[in-house]
Amino acid sequence: MAEAFFASGADYVDRALLGFARDHGDIVELNQNPVYVTAVNRDPRRRVGIVSGGGSGHEPMHIGLVGTGMLDAAVPGKVFASPHNRQIYEASKAVAGPDGVLHVVKNYTGDRINFGIAAERLRHDGIRVERVLVDDDVATESEQTATGRRGTGATVIVEKILGAAADQGLDLDGLTELGRAVTARSRSVAVASVAHTSHVTGEPGFVLDPGQLEYGVGIHGERAQRSIPRPPLEELVDRMVADVLAKAPAGDSAIVLVNGLGGTTGIELYNVFARTTDDLADRGIAVAGSLVGTWSPALDMKGFSITVTMLDDGWAGLWHAPAWTAVLRK
Repeated sequence: MAEAFFASGADYVDRALLGFARDHGDIVELNQNPVYVTAVNRDPRRRVGIVSGGGSGHEPMHIGLVGTGMLDAAVPGKVFASPHNRQIYEASKAVAGPDGVLHVVKNYTGDRINFGIAAERLRHDGIRVERVLVDDDVATESEQTATGRRGTGATVIVEKILGAAADQGLDLDGLTELGRAVTARSRSVAVASVAHTSHVTGEPGFVLDPGQLEYGVGIHGERAQRSIPRPPLEELVDRMVADVLAKAPAGDSAIVLVNGLGGTTGIELYNVFARTTDDLADRGIAVAGSLVGTWSPALDMKGFSITVTMLDDGWAGLWHAPAWTAVLRK
């Protein structure tokens, strides 16, 4: 059993948020009842508030992406659990611009329900609200998956591009169209060799046989539909890139995210990225932007994901536009 380093007799998610806000007080402000985080500074050209959120255990997504050039607010739930609709409603009211608010929602049932309830309450108040639903995970693209593709690493890319466009004064309809287009051109897949440690039991979420790899895990620690014999890294990355590109639109330029799932070292992730860029170059696809690191983990899972967003006109400029958050600074 691996016991976590959590505060005793306290809600460790709330304590973590308090610590985060104290560490980044020049960038974010923490509201404690209900719980959400807002940006201290915001471009005066921004006409729409951008709000995202989801379960805790995926840090730095989303609280670490609140700040100039990205999110106006993030709403954290408990570990692997959707935030309550009241949190989303209050956060959205706090940051709504003259053109309203845009919700960036990962495709999970709880998130869809609670963001939907909050949106109805906002509309009742006369605040315009739209949704961008991120659904990039090719491992759950099948007729057997009723809810469709899960939302995973592409959320980071969507939030960066939308944040830059919002700072240029794009209105709610334009941001909604852009966010949906970026999502449509983004695909991801994740693998793991060791499960996350349950924050409740201290035990692994699942156990793999020696030499096996879970191909297609989710960021809430969901097991894949299949385990595979673990191949050499080069073969594994080539397979992942092929699976992602098979479900993505064609193109010759892309943004690439190599994301650690919590227990994977930087030297490993850069090995993955080097092979990914080699593979894409062999296919005639240029990498116009990238992120490598732990951006959307599943607590301490040993694994990684690869996300590819095929670019459209003007997106590279938005990707490289200035941003200043706790973890992403350009």
